[in-house]
Amino acid sequence: MQPQNLFAHPVAQKDRERFDTLLEGKGFTLERILSGGHASPLDFWYDQDRDEWVALLSGEAELRFEEGAERVLLGPGDYLLIPAHRRHRVEKTSVDAVWLALHFDQ
Repeated sequence: MQPQNLFAHPVAQKDRERFDTLLEGKGFTLERILSGGHASPLDFWYDQDRDEWVALLSGEAELRFEEGAERVLLGPGDYLLIPAHRRHRVEKTSVDAVWLALHFDQ
């Protein structure tokens, strides 16, 4: 068995996210996301059916939540739980932003 490396990846395309599924199981999906300077399109909100735990491994990011117009700044090592159907968007990311995202059922 050979180990994998979270930081060994192709270069992300500017303004376009890359999603790599690392592991799937009953009731969960673990993804690596390369953001490459990505931001959500204007007037777009994620509204997901599952809870999502995200951790920013490198780079910087800013998320915005629709309710209360709350903004959250993230740096390396920061993590956050986003409950299902909590509408949010990616305001901005640095070109070197790498995330882990765990989508799961409760």
